[in-house]
Amino acid sequence: MKTFKASVNNTDHFEISNENIQNLDVVPTKANTFHILKNNQSFNAEIIEKDFNNKTYAVKVNNTVYNVAIADYLYQLIKDMGFEVGASKHVNDIKAPMPGLILDISVSQGQEVKENDTLLILEAMKMENVLTSPRDGVIKTISVAKGDAVDKNQLLIEFE
Repeated sequence: MKTFKASVNNTDHFEISNENIQNLDVVPTKANTFHILKNNQSFNAEIIEKDFNNKTYAVKVNNTVYNVAIADYLYQLIKDMGFEVGASKHVNDIKAPMPGLILDISVSQGQEVKENDTLLILEAMKMENVLTSPRDGVIKTISVAKGDAVDKNQLLIEFE
């Protein structure tokens, strides 16, 4: 049975099963708005904010707003293993993924880069491979130059 962990306003914590969800009497009334019947009591609910990456939602129930965080089984397993889904990336250097030739370097030392910005182009096996930044940061050092031949796992760029 799949379960989800939910917390409301970071104070109340619940474990919810698929069975609990299927037993809810919920009727969508319009986009992001629902009518819920629970223990013969009527509730109007509206999802007013959603952040799918962080699995957080702001839900207004009968004019009171609740901040809800939901974690499914896989998310919980990954967190228990010491990883965080969507957590900031702590990559501090870029190494050559394969032997090749540096065709172009798009950054310079001290330059600020954003995640997915092009750092350099590595030619390997007659293919151009664009290496991009794994995170926002500042270039600390560039250990290669245009035209250099590099080996697999050779240090190319370091971040501050």
